[in-house]
Amino acid sequence: MPQSQLRRSVLPGPAASETFSIGELAVEFEVTPRTIRFYEEKSLISPRRSGQDRIYSRRDRVRLHLILRGKRLGYSLSDISEMVNSYDLADGQVEQLRITLKKSRERIFVLEQQRKDIDEALAELEESCKQIGIIFLMSDSFNLRKKRIKRFITNFKYFIWT
Repeated sequence: MPQSQLRRSVLPGPAASETFSIGELAVEFEVTPRTIRFYEEKSLISPRRSGQDRIYSRRDRVRLHLILRGKRLGYSLSDISEMVNSYDLADGQVEQLRITLKKSRERIFVLEQQRKDIDEALAELEESCKQIGIIFLMSDSFNLRKKRIKRFITNFKYFIWT
């Protein structure tokens, strides 16, 4: 499922089912079951067990969506954990919003700095390419002149000797 459809299908609307298998979530979110188990090992999601089977709730599904979105935005797992786990506090999600706002502003600052660094690197590379291009043009021009001079000398020798 393309990311744009994934985002729309996961957010507000209720899921068709109240529980999900690891395979269903893997298909829906286009991740491997191993990825889901990894987040389980990190205590970011906590499915029930029925024998060997994992049974994921709607809460796990929403948390998985938030985890994957956080990873896509470049947050560390510890930041994601802090933001997602603050949802469980009994303060009407005030703390979650406060933490998310703080982390988002920090992430914006880092990304803007990276963009500035990338812009500077691009400008430097473009300038280098221009300089190298000029050197090649001068070299080609020099080689062309050298060939013309050689041809002139050859023709001149021919003219003198004949």
